[in-house]
Amino acid sequence: MARDPYQELGVLRTASAAEVRKAFHKLAKENHPDTNPGNKAAEERFKKLSAAFDIVGDVEKRKKFDAGQIDADGRETGGFSPGGPWGPQAGAGQPGGRGGFRSESFEGADLGDILGEMFGGGRGGRQAGPGPGGAPGGGPGGGMGGGFGGFSQRGADVRARLEIDLVDAIRGGRQRIAFSDGRTIDVTIPKGAQEGQTLRLKGQGSPGRSGAGDAFIELALKPHPLYRQEEGALVMDLPITLYDAVLGGKVEAPTPDGPVTLTVPKAANTGARLRLKGRGLADAKGHRGDLYARLVVTLPDAPDAALEAFATDQRAKRPYAPKRRG
Repeated sequence: MARDPYQELGVLRTASAAEVRKAFHKLAKENHPDTNPGNKAAEERFKKLSAAFDIVGDVEKRKKFDAGQIDADGRETGGFSPGGPWGPQAGAGQPGGRGGFRSESFEGADLGDILGEMFGGGRGGRQAGPGPGGAPGGGPGGGMGGGFGGFSQRGADVRARLEIDLVDAIRGGRQRIAFSDGRTIDVTIPKGAQEGQTLRLKGQGSPGRSGAGDAFIELALKPHPLYRQEEGALVMDLPITLYDAVLGGKVEAPTPDGPVTLTVPKAANTGARLRLKGRGLADAKGHRGDLYARLVVTLPDAPDAALEAFATDQRAKRPYAPKRRG
């Protein structure tokens, strides 16, 4: 039977999650084979530390061990070990006794992550060799991956750039993206998506022995044939007839949310802007800005004899010089 994991790590049974992690971090770094090349004693010590941390570094396993449901090798005891696998004297005189450790989150206590912190490997870092106990990919609790020390490694994170339509950025949507390894996934675009925003898709990265890495998708807005951004506002050109420009009238205007009806005032000129409140871009919190329709007075495509005659008469009788800007 393996040694008591608490003794192996040199911590009390009441040690917090942070204290357990700190103790393992210190001892594992001192005994890691990379810092002790050729030292069989350090290698064996490192394996025992890994096995101990596999028990007390995991909330559920620690509870089961303290309750006597599993032994120090992670094997089920059948619940026939009163006071736990180390007998009724274990933990005596310690605050809380068996099972009295302070319950805390062990988020980030993954052995591969801790190795990454110590040796720069990270989740997608270098793999280590046989697992604790010498079993390839094995060790107490299972799941120990390849590479020296037997630490299971997540797959590498992957990154990609996805161009999305401006309307999808405003309203949200779904778009499929293909990776270089041939995989395709559907990306949910949130409402109010921003240029340069990065989406994290957990578990969609490269596969690994202890799970896949994450995918990070950077969003880019494609140019839109109708809408453009000007100083944080959304702007579009809206063609109107000469008659509506002179007389005023109702015209239909497209928006990212569907067509709406606008009122064109009399004597409207090209360049005049009509404001459509709340129909523009959305910010990161989902608040919508405004859309501006820039009027463009447009003549008929085909020649109009009556219009030409009217223009000839008016130019002779009521000449005027347009105001020039700039």
